[in-house]
Amino acid sequence: MSNDVRNPAVQDTEFDGDTVLTVRDVDVTYSMDRGRARVLDDVSLDIERGEILGIVGESGSGKSMFASSLLDAVPEPGQTTGRIRFFPTDGDPVEVLDLETDELKRFRWERVSMVFQGAMNSFNPTMTVRGHFEETIEAHDMDMISRMRHARSLLEDLYLDPDRVLDSYPHELSGGMSQRALIALSLVLEPDVLVMDEPTAALDLLMQRSITNMLATIRDEYDLTILFITHDLPLVAGLVDRLSVMYAFEFVEFGPRDEVLLDATHPYTRSLLGAVPSLETDVEKMKPIEGRSPDPIDVPDGCSYHPRCPLADDQCREEDPHYHDVASDRRVACFHWEDTGEAIPYTLSAESEEGDR
Repeated sequence: MSNDVRNPAVQDTEFDGDTVLTVRDVDVTYSMDRGRARVLDDVSLDIERGEILGIVGESGSGKSMFASSLLDAVPEPGQTTGRIRFFPTDGDPVEVLDLETDELKRFRWERVSMVFQGAMNSFNPTMTVRGHFEETIEAHDMDMISRMRHARSLLEDLYLDPDRVLDSYPHELSGGMSQRALIALSLVLEPDVLVMDEPTAALDLLMQRSITNMLATIRDEYDLTILFITHDLPLVAGLVDRLSVMYAFEFVEFGPRDEVLLDATHPYTRSLLGAVPSLETDVEKMKPIEGRSPDPIDVPDGCSYHPRCPLADDQCREEDPHYHDVASDRRVACFHWEDTGEAIPYTLSAESEEGDR
């Protein structure tokens, strides 16, 4: 894949002062008995300081690998190649994939932090929540008193009682409380970027909505950049500033939230939106996406979506589509993007259209 033409969000300049992370030509591969699996396919992206960026797609599309690559934390024996640069406000750019072990350890908590789904899997059940905070602070040689004071403020901002939570063991907290405590822990060293990989997947709908509503406030309060990664597009519809859609280990459409939601141009994005259930949509009009995502060892030639796409033709089966400019800040990787509106209709729920801000 050639990134000079397949690049959904790369500006003409490498850094314009508002960019916090740049991703260039990044691959993640695994050597397996069946062959070489590519689970991130030559992706490039600019992430703007202070934004909430939503990355959506089906399970297995490469979202989690993209998240892990930002922290050079792809599980062994995966190999990450390419270039990832972090731009602090107080120093020189950081080449993330070149960091030594000690430097990477500090980068992962102090510059970019990550929240995974399932807080119970992230906490040590034999330690109190306070112990997790203290262990993290001590490992980074931070001042314990000031950091724990900050921890209490974070917990309060997440509508938790600091004394109760800090003195509890993880199993003594509900799922929603545990997940919010994990978010507070990820922010205790005041990182610039918070990466959230399916952070609410194990929670009920009410708690999911509660946490997403809190994130916009947390972003503003602590001057954060947030990447929210999910397979649940409606969940982030009212939260994010921009949307990037992944399919088969690459980005296929990118743009401002409202423009992508109201007038998606990639067949996959439109089908994804058409498959979303809502109270307003006639069940008979909902259409599941036929077929399944490709095997990472056997991705189809040409456009990776062509086996599932109603618009696919010989060109799609033979050629890998370049990105086309839909607007100045919107791009889509599809030969037939101008025809998708009529061919693949969809209806948004009233909630998604309003943005639920």
